[in-house]
Amino acid sequence: MTTVSMTVNGRSVSGDVEDRTLLVSFLRETLGLTGTHVGCDTTQCGACVVHMNGEAVKACTLLVGQADGTEITTIEGLAKGDELHPMQAAFREHHGLQCGFCTPGMIMMGVDIVRRYGSDLDEQTIRHELEGNICRCTGYHNIVKAIEAVAHSSGVAQAAE
Repeated sequence: MTTVSMTVNGRSVSGDVEDRTLLVSFLRETLGLTGTHVGCDTTQCGACVVHMNGEAVKACTLLVGQADGTEITTIEGLAKGDELHPMQAAFREHHGLQCGFCTPGMIMMGVDIVRRYGSDLDEQTIRHELEGNICRCTGYHNIVKAIEAVAHSSGVAQAAE
């Protein structure tokens, strides 16, 4: 057993874990943060995307020990109380979800894309950046529109937080 400590959604957490414990398992099973989904266990679907020290990572293939001492943000950590994060609001406004399974990972990836590209985003870049995230429902059109809307909004700096 190994003891890990990190900040998750602004809260200090720690726990004793087996060395083979994945970050996604720690988040879901130990911390009860079930917004991060497990879809494939092979980093192919992107349903498990979280931010580690501000950058998007796939939590299904990252050992929790690798996240020791880091700052993790999950989908549950984006909203400020009852106020949705701009990316969450854009997904709602542009109908960027259907079944919702991929949505947390898509939103977390969208925030990361906007953080990296800012208002210089275009549809082709968004589609390229989303290649590691699979949605079986929407055909991506509305997801791309939502991310593009946030990138081109006046709140782009807030959206990248």
